[in-house]
Amino acid sequence: MPDHATAIVPNSSEEIAADIATAIIERRLPPGTKLKEEALARVYSVSRTKIRAALLMLSKDELIEIVPEKGACVCKLSEREAREIFAVRRTLEAGLARDFVAIAKADDYRRIDAHLALERQALAQNDLPLRARLLGDFHTLLADIAGNLVLKEILRKLTARTSLIAMHQQSSEDASCSSDEHALFIEAARAGNADAAVDIMLHHLDHVLKALHVDARESIDKKDLVKALLAA
Repeated sequence: MPDHATAIVPNSSEEIAADIATAIIERRLPPGTKLKEEALARVYSVSRTKIRAALLMLSKDELIEIVPEKGACVCKLSEREAREIFAVRRTLEAGLARDFVAIAKADDYRRIDAHLALERQALAQNDLPLRARLLGDFHTLLADIAGNLVLKEILRKLTARTSLIAMHQQSSEDASCSSDEHALFIEAARAGNADAAVDIMLHHLDHVLKALHVDARESIDKKDLVKALLAA
């Protein structure tokens, strides 16, 4: 989120949309949060026209809902919707697992190893926002390496949507297990065992879905857009 003292504040509608999406993915903007145009315009020091364009982009990704006469708010996902999303992910990522095993080269595994190291660092530091983002990015990284940009974009949206279930956030223990499962997947892939890689991926997705039912109450204190919106 914008920190005028340490970072460049997003200025274009695309940058603003990406910044808000990151806050949603990192679970700093919980489901139901109202996204007030006037407050956002002050935070980003831009016109409300740019804010409206950014919100429209977010609504197309189904991260927020725009209701006529009521404004925009972060979407809520039901348990049924979460299960449907993971059913789709199981189908897509089973195929992705096989493609990755067939395509990945030494340089690709070095990229993955670097990513896994970042996951472990975020876990060790108990950095919830970074942890949440990296665990989701692992899957889009696989699609990127496999060369399927369409699938990468689909997974980006699906992982973002499932992060909206704030009341069912992963516990720290489940997050650690997810990272371990990522490493197990890569171990099987590196060995060229596509069947084992697929099995590990499907088990991992089932585990993540189950973990979303944990009533975690971990909170993130950020002096940024969240407080500006709530105070407006």
